[in-house]
Amino acid sequence: MTKTPLSLRSNAERLAAPFPPLLAEAEQLAASVLVGDHGRRRAGLGDTFWQYRPAQNQDEMRAIDWRRSARSDSQFVQDKEWQIAQSILLWVDQSASMSFTSLKSGLTKADRARTLTLATAILLLRGGERVGLTGNLLPPRRGEAQISQMAQIFSADHADDFGTPIATGLPAHARALFVSDFMGDIGAIETAMIKAADRDVRGALVQILDPVEEAFPFDGRTIFESMTGAVSHETLKARDLRDRYLDRLAQRKDQLATLARTIGWQFHTHHTNDSATSALLWTFAALERNI
Repeated sequence: MTKTPLSLRSNAERLAAPFPPLLAEAEQLAASVLVGDHGRRRAGLGDTFWQYRPAQNQDEMRAIDWRRSARSDSQFVQDKEWQIAQSILLWVDQSASMSFTSLKSGLTKADRARTLTLATAILLLRGGERVGLTGNLLPPRRGEAQISQMAQIFSADHADDFGTPIATGLPAHARALFVSDFMGDIGAIETAMIKAADRDVRGALVQILDPVEEAFPFDGRTIFESMTGAVSHETLKARDLRDRYLDRLAQRKDQLATLARTIGWQFHTHHTNDSATSALLWTFAALERNI
């Protein structure tokens, strides 16, 4: 069926609708963390001037900046900036399970995951890193144009009940960030992590959970259903399931933490009713430790 220009425009506007708010929210979140353009600069080998410092005994005579030294009674050396730009690949879960929320604000796990991931990308790019997406969706590059492309890609929803990290397209020795509720098949998650480890990729796992998923406040007759409706379970005594559910959740967290620790990654659980800024600080610091 041929679509009219009016219907094409309507579809395009509907598709693009989440994009500007997501970008604005991520920019606002990134602005709450003061890193600056020089967050990763340090002395070392490079071509870019960084700072003057007093000469030390181990410095060679040819390293002395005689023009700067002539203006004082001391000798000074130019420190060059160590070029340490890394390739950092991001994956954010866009599956149906991430659209769940119990909050009156309507903030879903997907909202927080996308905003957090995009804000992390903004900070990394401003720090001089090359940032992209796994699965060859967006090769790692520098520049603000990456942010707009990421926001557009993140705004799409996927039909699967649960997401699995995509570990393809990871350059050797790169860094990665995977953000999800990690409620899917643990075997598939382990496979993706091992694939990353085989390429000497280190990084961070950030698990996003709704507070209800931690508290399990259900009682009496309850129907539990996946976000797509593909999985459904009805019980007359929901409270009887609480202990078993919480044990399973604790076991999943332990599996993720152990897996991350084994391959040199960091693991963190963040709840959608907690501060997004604190999650961003943790995420950025975790990636810093791996660089």
